[in-house]
Amino acid sequence: MASLFDRIQDLAKSPKAREVLDKAKEMANDPKNKEKVQSYLAKFRKK
Repeated sequence: MASLFDRIQDLAKSPKAREVLDKAKEMANDPKNKEKVQSYLAKFRKK
């Protein structure tokens, strides 16, 4: 039986994982999303 770490490594190497990472990078670079994150952080820090 493969260990959890081995299964995670296999998943990270898969094409689907690369697609998800590329999409996450695109979203992270989107100015609208950056603005949303900054506003949420500001609200969180005020508490």
